[in-house]
Amino acid sequence: GVSVGEDGLFVVDDEMAPLASKVVAAIAELSDQPVDFVINTHWHYDHTGANEVLAKNGALIIAHDNARARLAAAGGPYPVPESGLPVITYSETTTFHFKSQEIHVFHIERAHTDGDSVVHFRGSDVIHAGDIFWNGHYPRIDLDAGGSVDGYIAALELIANLAGPDTRVIAGHGPVGDRADVERKISMLKSAQQSVAALVDEGMSLDEVLAKDPLAQFHEEWGNLFITGERMTTTLYQAAAATE
Repeated sequence: GVSVGEDGLFVVDDEMAPLASKVVAAIAELSDQPVDFVINTHWHYDHTGANEVLAKNGALIIAHDNARARLAAAGGPYPVPESGLPVITYSETTTFHFKSQEIHVFHIERAHTDGDSVVHFRGSDVIHAGDIFWNGHYPRIDLDAGGSVDGYIAALELIANLAGPDTRVIAGHGPVGDRADVERKISMLKSAQQSVAALVDEGMSLDEVLAKDPLAQFHEEWGNLFITGERMTTTLYQAAAATE
């Protein structure tokens, strides 16, 4: 997401490291002004990969406390060097009065990860939800990084309540959506969660639940990215089993 001001830019997330040059080129097509701020909505490498390049060009990188901590400790295929880490962090919320734009950024507890942020461009009526919203796809809920199914659904409900009928909601994956798309996602996830939890309550193992394929009705519409029906079912099972 890019907010273009008269003499500067505000960027939300910045793709994977191998795409950094393409990200910079795409931003340059919008404006020849410098990038002032980059908000990382969370720590995953497909949202933070151009941090180093943008920071070297003068941008301030900003994220939640937990996102920076996880990013600093992360290995994986594209580890972020010290020069690409956020230099400003916050615990709950922060607001930017950027050019003529008021941008409210707030932390969400245990949703996609434990360091998620939502970015609300109040004047433009735009919400950047990061990976709390995968529009039209099963989401990744990173339980190992502090995410939770209940928290993910609660975060979507918060975004839906914050959005108006004309609000544009930028997804971490999938096309730009609106409040109706968020509400549709909530409905699917609640139904999927209940279906899997009912089988967990019956004492079924993960293999038995996968064999039942309780999300079969959703696969065609929602299982069209790298989170397959099996992977979504496994996440829901692990979350439900942890509460038993």
